[in-house]
Parts: sequence; C-alpha cells; structure tokens
Amino acid sequence: MSSMKQRGFSLLEMLTVVSIGLIIGGMTFITMMPMLNRNHIDSAYDTTLMVLRDTRHLAITQGHEYIVTFNAGAGSMTVQYQPPPAVGTSIYPPLQLVNTYAIPTDTSFATQSGFPTGQSNTPSDGLEGSPIAVDFGYTPVGGTGGSNVIAFMPDGSARDGTSPSNGGNYSSGLVYLTRPNGTVTDSRAVSVMGTTGRIRGWRLNVVSGANTWVQQ
Repeated sequence: MSSMKQRGFSLLEMLTVVSIGLIIGGMTFITMMPMLNRNHIDSAYDTTLMVLRDTRHLAITQGHEYIVTFNAGAGSMTVQYQPPPAVGTSIYPPLQLVNTYAIPTDTSFATQSGFPTGQSNTPSDGLEGSPIAVDFGYTPVGGTGGSNVIAFMPDGSARDGTSPSNGGNYSSGLVYLTRPNGTVTDSRAVSVMGTTGRIRGWRLNVVSGANTWVQQ
C-alpha cells in the first residue's frame, strides 16, 4: 500500500509570517495615529458647534431662553430650558434639562502654550486677551469673561443669563478644543458674538511661520 507524505507549514515559517504581520500592523497603526487624533478633535469641534447652533435655533423657534453650560473638567455640555413664569406671576420655574453632550475622552476644553495671545490673535473677533479654556461673559459694559455659561434668547442674541426676563447682558466669548500634550496646530475653537448670536468655527494654522487662528 502506498502512503502519501503530508506537507504543511513549519513552526518557524508560521512565526515568520505572524511577525511580519505584526510589524506591518504596528507601522500602519503608528502612521494612522495622527489622523485618528485629528478625527477626535474634529468630532469634538463638530459636537460643540452643533450644540451651540442647535440651542440658538431652539431659542428662536420656540420663543424661549435656552442655556448652554460647559463643564471643562468632564468634557461635557449641558443644555437647559428656562420655562416662562406662570400666568399672572413674575416667578420663573427652575431650569429644565434638555440634554447633555460629551466630546471624545482624549480631547478637552483646554488651552496649550502654543496658542497665540493678544486681542489681535484670538479667534473671536478680537474680543479676548490671554486664552481661557471656556471664556464667555464679555459684555459691552466691561464684562471680563471667564464664564462657562452662555444663554440664547428668542431674538437670536447670546447673553449671560443673569436675568430670566431678558437674559441679562449681551455676552460674547469662545471655547477652545485641543488634545492635551497633542499637536497644538490640531486645535480648534468656537466663538459666539453676543449682540447677534453669530457662531463661528476656527482652526489653528501656521501662517507665515506663526500659529494663527483661521476662520472655517
């Protein structure tokens, strides 16, 4: 009776193939990391822009005050609704939660040392000086910023929410988004103009060898 000799891969051959696959996989992962990091920043930026624009739209279409509160430590935003006072009274009910939004965990509402400083180099129409992570509260009557709250009114304006009946003072400002210890030029920002409620997005680019905020 004849016998057939079976042939397969040796252990050495299998280890060689696996090693090559691991090396290629590692190289691909390293190459893709900067792109993945930028995608996370873009996601955080898109979420922040969406929350602010949608909240302003709600205030206009629903005819009521809506408030966005930034929690920089948790990387989240809370949207609340201010119900009107009961008929015949001037007492406003407590704020009602609309939704809470989060940005990717490896991104933050934060600043980096590579951010340009000075009014002419900030991304919100020259309103701010040195950057603060969440920097709302700049008003025409001298508000100094640093607030983490922005309120949108039925007329589309952005205010500081100090008075439920009219939203308080016009409030301008911005929020920075970055990856701590990441590439500084991947950073983004979103600004709000108080009088009009105009919302703009910004990217940190290198222009003529200097880090510069460029409107998107």
